[in-house]
Amino acid sequence: MHQRVMSRSEPRQMNFSANRGIRLIKGENATIYDDCGRTYIDLASAHGVAAVGHAHPAVARAVAFQSQHLLSCPGSFSNDARDRLISALSRVTPPALNRFFFCNSGTEAVEAALKLAAISNGRSRFVAFKRSFHGRTIGALGVTWPPGYREPFHSLLPQVTFLPFNQVEGLIKAIDHTVAAVIVEGVQGEGGVYPARADFLCEIQSACNESDACLILDEIQTGGGRTGKFWAHSHFGVTPDIICFAKALGGGFPFGGIACGPRIMEKPGIHGSTFGGNPVACAAAAAALSIIESQDLCVMAAEKGEIIIEQLQREPLPGVRDIRGLGCMVGIELEYAVTPLLKRLQARGVIALAAGPHVMRLLPPLTIPEEQLLRALDTLITLLKNPHPKKPCS
Repeated sequence: MHQRVMSRSEPRQMNFSANRGIRLIKGENATIYDDCGRTYIDLASAHGVAAVGHAHPAVARAVAFQSQHLLSCPGSFSNDARDRLISALSRVTPPALNRFFFCNSGTEAVEAALKLAAISNGRSRFVAFKRSFHGRTIGALGVTWPPGYREPFHSLLPQVTFLPFNQVEGLIKAIDHTVAAVIVEGVQGEGGVYPARADFLCEIQSACNESDACLILDEIQTGGGRTGKFWAHSHFGVTPDIICFAKALGGGFPFGGIACGPRIMEKPGIHGSTFGGNPVACAAAAAALSIIESQDLCVMAAEKGEIIIEQLQREPLPGVRDIRGLGCMVGIELEYAVTPLLKRLQARGVIALAAGPHVMRLLPPLTIPEEQLLRALDTLITLLKNPHPKKPCS
């Protein structure tokens, strides 16, 4: 039996996440290893970050090479690694969104988007949606729905109106000439894996055009091919003013950014980031983007997403209310709490995520071999068939 020894640093580490009880030391594609020698199939991709797999050799080589040449380069200087990344991103973003700002995470990308939208039209009110999640820094927290996240910081947050997700009625009235921006996810991830409807997003775009409000698409979890297209909004025929991206686009390296359209003001000094767009992060992101394109990971995401849904729907599963998603982003809604199931799954060597108290979220690496994905799904389905195992008599 493996017995884990607690790291000396753990009692001193401030940890705001529930500890999963294992210490990870290595990753290789969709397999992660703990310090007791156990392996796990990762159906969470480090919260969607490892879309090209853990420790992809091409990303590792790009980071190592760039680290030997130039580690830091503030935004006041141009840089070859940053230039290469901008050129690569320009191939996959809508033509009108041809200016980029880089930062270090998704929540920083949302902060930049909110600030630039507000300064561009001189307004200060935002519209977001129930069940949304956009980050935990102050601006991003303000447009994040769960009251438990927001209420302790209520006095610090921007003015935000929350509307029902996927409900067209009332959008035109709510998105008026006082609104700086509307921020929305193509698929609500943290909020339960709810894909947006095309008519809903198109109505938001129409309301924004009518009121001259900015449309911000949060593609932090969905961008980089996760949903079967490079951007989730491409499924729905809308073009935002700002795209927020991070996670998969960094290839595992801390990275985030925004792509901006013509309505977004660019004024020196209005925003910035010391480490944003640093050469190493840009090299990692360019390598990740090359992998996504060269290996057709958007197509693979669509195909593997179909496999996941197909396997989960082969037969009725007790206590499963709904199975939904888009591409390789799947939610399993349960009649019971998800946390005990996640623990049982982890004990059997498979890692998944929660998306609220009753939804399991699957975000496997897009590079996961089909055989390994099927093994993980077999383990999950076995547990779903027996959701409340009886304890042995003492």
